[in-house]
Amino acid sequence: MADKIKAGSILIEDGALWPESLWLESEPCSNGWRRVKHLIGFGLDRRVREAGWTFFFLAGEIKASVFGFDLEKTTHRAIARLLGKLKSDKLNCLEVAQVVSKLFLGLPYVSVSAHSRHIQKSMLLCRA
Repeated sequence: MADKIKAGSILIEDGALWPESLWLESEPCSNGWRRVKHLIGFGLDRRVREAGWTFFFLAGEIKASVFGFDLEKTTHRAIARLLGKLKSDKLNCLEVAQVVSKLFLGLPYVSVSAHSRHIQKSMLLCRA
């Protein structure tokens, strides 16, 4: 991860379908997932809608907390946990809502919360 994951970051599953007219600059983030560069959820949603597709936002947050001393590595591990939860729902995007570094009994940990998102052509949510 060249840039840090932060609130507003969008992760898209490798191989996810999206409009041909939509060009996204991205970088590898986690096994099978890419981080969209230069766009947050609102901007990506607007571009997806302009192409005639739908960018679903699913209610409810998913969270993961991981202990560790290296902030970037710990955040990466928390993101990997979230992506594992997302894969079971068969959704192709994740929008990071919050990344917080805290201490518990003197041990540092990172808590990441996110929302499930999904890009598809139909206006009815169909999990591939």
